[in-house]
This record gives sequence, C-alpha cells and structure tokens, in this order.
Amino acid sequence: MKIGILGTRGIPNHYGGFEQFTEFFAVYLAQKGYDIYVYSSSLHKYKQKTFKGVKLIHCKDPEDKLGTFGQFIYDFNCIKDSKERDFDVLLQLGYTSNTIWHRLLPKKPVIISNMDGLEWKRSKYSPPVRRFLKYAERLAVKSSDFLISDSVGIQNYLKKEYNADSEYIAYGAELFENPNIEVLKHYDVEASNYNMLIARFEPENNLEIILDGAALSNKKIPFLVVGKHDVNKFGAYLKNKFKDVDHIRFMGGIYNIEHLNNLRFYSKLYFHGHSVGGTNPSLLEAMASKVLMIAHNNEFTKSILGDDAFYFSNKKDVKNHIESLKKDDHLDKIENCYKKIENNFKWELINKKYLDFLHECVKKN
Repeated sequence: MKIGILGTRGIPNHYGGFEQFTEFFAVYLAQKGYDIYVYSSSLHKYKQKTFKGVKLIHCKDPEDKLGTFGQFIYDFNCIKDSKERDFDVLLQLGYTSNTIWHRLLPKKPVIISNMDGLEWKRSKYSPPVRRFLKYAERLAVKSSDFLISDSVGIQNYLKKEYNADSEYIAYGAELFENPNIEVLKHYDVEASNYNMLIARFEPENNLEIILDGAALSNKKIPFLVVGKHDVNKFGAYLKNKFKDVDHIRFMGGIYNIEHLNNLRFYSKLYFHGHSVGGTNPSLLEAMASKVLMIAHNNEFTKSILGDDAFYFSNKKDVKNHIESLKKDDHLDKIENCYKKIENNFKWELINKKYLDFLHECVKKN
C-alpha cells in the first residue's frame, strides 16, 4: 500500500498530539515496508526528504505571514499535491481547515479521517469560528469513506449527530519504567510533597477551577502548573489571579519528556482538567507514569479511567481531594491505570489497530 498522511505540521514532532501520533505510526509503517508519505509544513525545522524511512512532502505554508488563514493555504497545497501521488490510502488527521477543499481530494485513494475532538465546542474560538468548525465537521463526515474516533464519547456523538459509524482507536502512550528522583532537584520539590497539572491554558481545561481549589486548600504544598501561560490572555489572567498564592507555581512549558515523566511519577496528586475532545494524550501519558489521577467529571475521561481515579466538578471537590487523599492509600487505582496503558494503549497496540483498519477499509472499498 502507498499511504499518505494529511493534517499535521509534519514530523519529527515539534508541535502536538497528531504530530506525535504521526511520528510513531509512520515510522512503524516504514519499518514494515510500506510506502509511507507524510505532508510537512515548509515552516518545519526538519528539512530533510526522509525521516527514519518515512518520505516527507514539504508543502508551502504561509502561516507565518497570514496567521491562521495560512493553514487553509497549507492544507490546499497538500491536497493539491496528493492528486499527483497515486495513493491507495489518504489518512486525514482532524478536519479544521482541510475539509473546505474536500472536493479536490483525489478519487483513487480511500479517504479515512480521524475526527479529533469536538473542536467547535472550544471556548477559545469566537462564535463565527465555532459555527465554521461545526460546518467543517459535517463536511468531514460527508467526504470521508471511513471515520476514526479516538474515544467512545466521540464515536457515540458521531452516531447520534450524523448517524455515522466510526472505528474506535484511541491515542497511545509509552510506559514510564525508569524513575530518577534526581530530576526533582531542578524544580525544588520533594517526592510525594507536591501536586501538579499539565495543560494548555484554555478555559475548557478547567485550570481555574483546579487552582481555585488549590488556593482554598489548607494544605499548602507546592502546586506545579506546567504549560505555556504567556501565549494568551487566559494564561495572563490566571497568573495574575493567583500571583499572591505562594504555593501555586507557574512553571511554563516543560518539553523534556524525562523531566515530565519524573515530575508526574513523584507527584502526590495529578490533576487532569480537560473536558472537550476525545482521548487526551496527556491523560494517557500521566496514567503511564503511575500518578494518582484527579480528573474532571466528563464522559470522555471517565470512559478511560472508570473507577480508577477521583473526579471533580467544582473547586470544593478539588479542595477536598487535596486535603484528604494520600497516594499510598490508592496504589490499586494507580496500578490499574498503568495496566490499562500496557494492555490497551501502548503505541505498538495502537499502531497495529490503525494498520489493520487501513487494510480493512481498502478491502471494503
């Protein structure tokens, strides 16, 4: 099979979840002998024509000059190029800007789309943009031969909203197996004596509720807030709101995966506030790092964690969890989460599910 992957900034990953998935999956396909191509932005730092056996197609991306609108031009350039490649399969990751060009997609390949999360629900977007994203979602369903959902919640939504079937294949994670307590010295914290979260600074990630609860708590151990807080107004607002709460520490973005895994592993409580979208990558990565999970109470997260976590809906819940929970009292939940990664979400398993589904789609088509 000759396979093309659309919808990312390219590999190696320097950006986010879809890029990380693409890197793992594309390299996996290349190692198995498939003819695999990944579309890559001209703005990507990596300029070579191949990466670990994966062929890269660099397309002009004017986002640096045109802002968000440049993404539409980049997607147009990728889709236009795909018409010349004689692909058997085109795997589209997401739908935010590429679906307006769906009529230009080549006719030969099977079009398979990963529907991502409910992008139109994200409060960071203005009402007109949210209406467009809902429209783009509908176009993606209509123009794809097959759909993939990365959570049961998204799968149920697509069936209810569009009567569309989709294959449930989650995101993946690597098991963290080599803790190194020396890493904590870089952050001036002690093992099991700090709480933390890792998230983008967006309202739907419920950072404000979590930090309100942390501020109210009578237990004033450090609370590490990992994420780039200096890139939008919401981040600036939160940093200003909690500037006088001494135990809340805004750490900025941390991209050293060894440091992140150790911070998660040695934390007392780990908070996951994401409430929109499918299976969030940072959720699985935290489970793979043996955290005691305190998660926002929503169907996407609960479909993964089940009874192996504690949940919050408001700042009082957060306060109570911080004051009452001890990690050593709930080692069974921690171990169950770790086993879920090992049995269901390891990249090797996820990659095989994707490949099997691609073969199934080609046969059906």
